[in-house]
Amino acid sequence: MRFPMFVEAVARRAELPGDQAATISRAVLQTLAERITADESADLAAQLPDDVGGYLTTSEPAGATGAVVDFLFRVADRAAVDPAVAEVGTRGVLETLRETVTVGEFQDLVAQLPKGFDAMVDPIPRPPYDV
Repeated sequence: MRFPMFVEAVARRAELPGDQAATISRAVLQTLAERITADESADLAAQLPDDVGGYLTTSEPAGATGAVVDFLFRVADRAAVDPAVAEVGTRGVLETLRETVTVGEFQDLVAQLPKGFDAMVDPIPRPPYDV
């Protein structure tokens, strides 16, 4: 999935115009890179095309702390959007990531995010089992 396809998926999920979805996607990926370890960022980027994963690099210290609200305000500031739009866009990016990378990689990502992110991420679908 190239960046334009990634953005298209985010725009569809978040019901945002394409240019705004692109800006928010970049902002979310950059902000994620500040919240997770460099190793996790590299692992996640390895499962994404270069033009998407490239936004997961940062010179900021990894593992920055902060609640979901802080994350959303950072995304809103980076994307120059209202925090409510940042929240919708962040959900769209996380949903797109969940469908783009392996289940294990997505679980590793979520495990490094602050507790409140659980509410922003739909449960990871489990395979059906026979009873």
